[in-house]
Amino acid sequence: MTSLIIAGFLIFLVAVTMTMVGKGGGNFYVVILAITGVPMHEAAATGQFILFAASIAAMIIFQKNKSVSWLLAFWIGTVTAFSALGGGYFSHLFSAFSLKIVFAIMLLIAGVVMLIPVSERHSAAGKKRLGVISIQSGMETYDVNLWIVLPVTILTGFGSGMVGVSGGSFLVPLMVLVCGVPMHTAVGTASTLIAATAFMGFTGHAIQGDFNPSWAGPLAVITVAGGILGGKLALRSKPKHLKKIFAYTNWLAALFMIVNALHTKGIV
Repeated sequence: MTSLIIAGFLIFLVAVTMTMVGKGGGNFYVVILAITGVPMHEAAATGQFILFAASIAAMIIFQKNKSVSWLLAFWIGTVTAFSALGGGYFSHLFSAFSLKIVFAIMLLIAGVVMLIPVSERHSAAGKKRLGVISIQSGMETYDVNLWIVLPVTILTGFGSGMVGVSGGSFLVPLMVLVCGVPMHTAVGTASTLIAATAFMGFTGHAIQGDFNPSWAGPLAVITVAGGILGGKLALRSKPKHLKKIFAYTNWLAALFMIVNALHTKGIV
């Protein structure tokens, strides 16, 4: 019971923070569960389940505020899903050490580019161009150039699949910098994509019999509360503050990943 309480407290903090910036936080959930003694396969299944619960809760909050772009979610979600499949398939060509270093570098880059000042590209109704779609966020419309977005999305999905993460750490910079959407919309849309990915991952684990409802149930309630609170805090926060939180948490995760990689090599 003590382990469950400790895990619940830590997971609640992660759920609030990660939901605010559209990252999901599934990798943190698995680490917390594993540290508290949950077997790895069961930790992975539980982590995916509570990630799905938190993301759904956040998605509802963002949707009520009209901060979810379903069209963008469809385009990015479809492309990243297939490219992540390719990344996962070819990941065996790299050592565990290489994958950790690649992941850390991706996190560092995503954190840096998130802090680059970007002016939001508003568009008025006009002549449609091939490969350019319009997405709506609240009362405003933005043009998304698929000729640029699709190649970047493929690389993002491939890299995420290769290192085994949902991609929240890379989807938000993609939407903000390449698609030109507001930070709130990017976070809300990322929550939707993460929920879909987490559900599919959980289903795969559940089929293998790794699901333990005695832990997953209470922790899901906790992450739902964290997802709701994180979503509300995100909508009340200024985009520049969310970007800083995103960058700092990315760099922290990258640091831990580098230390872990060097530790497995016996360097530190």
